[in-house]
Amino acid sequence: MNPMVEGTEAVIAGETLELFAARAVFRRSTRTLLVADPHFGKAAAFRAAGVFVPEATTAATLARLDALLEATSARRLIFLGDFLHAKEGRHPGTLQTLSQWRLRHSAVEMILVRGNHDECAGDPPEAMRIVCVDGPVLEPPFAYAHRPREIRDAYVLAGHLHPGVVLLGAGRQRERLACFWFGSRVGVLPAFGEFTGLADVAPAPGDGVWVVADDQVVDVSG
Repeated sequence: MNPMVEGTEAVIAGETLELFAARAVFRRSTRTLLVADPHFGKAAAFRAAGVFVPEATTAATLARLDALLEATSARRLIFLGDFLHAKEGRHPGTLQTLSQWRLRHSAVEMILVRGNHDECAGDPPEAMRIVCVDGPVLEPPFAYAHRPREIRDAYVLAGHLHPGVVLLGAGRQRERLACFWFGSRVGVLPAFGEFTGLADVAPAPGDGVWVVADDQVVDVSG
């Protein structure tokens, strides 16, 4: 099996979730795959502005989603916001690639919990059959949202921050890695997109932190 889609178990809010180095969470009890911040079309938006960025980022992101859907047999996929990056990213080629990908997974229910970029970029085309909601989506013990914030009587799973942490190694070596960050009431998933960057976060004592190190998810909780 592809090591990127071998899950690492973490107990969150009393329920076992699987964390993947491909930067996703699987809730086995409901066969739901959760990903945050794919930012499809971001590279196209940058190229439209004359900024040189890598090609084929959408295809690479979708390839990871293909592998996750196959490995988990998920019956539902929830995007925790920022599906499309910007209006400038609604390139016909990008939308065609996304539409063809959606057809390959026509049996999978898909939901987008709108994020701040979705407000500007707009929802994906209706033909993709992705249900778009403002959220939060309540499914006890969890609430699915884009922005991390506490919600009464629920543990929030969100995105938005693109969380990363800096690890210190021998010889003062520093490595910044994407991470899953689980606080007492709110958990934040790493950004799923290929071209999204990282923002350093400051976990509190007792928080759970799992970093994405190559093809592994490693618990570095202090």
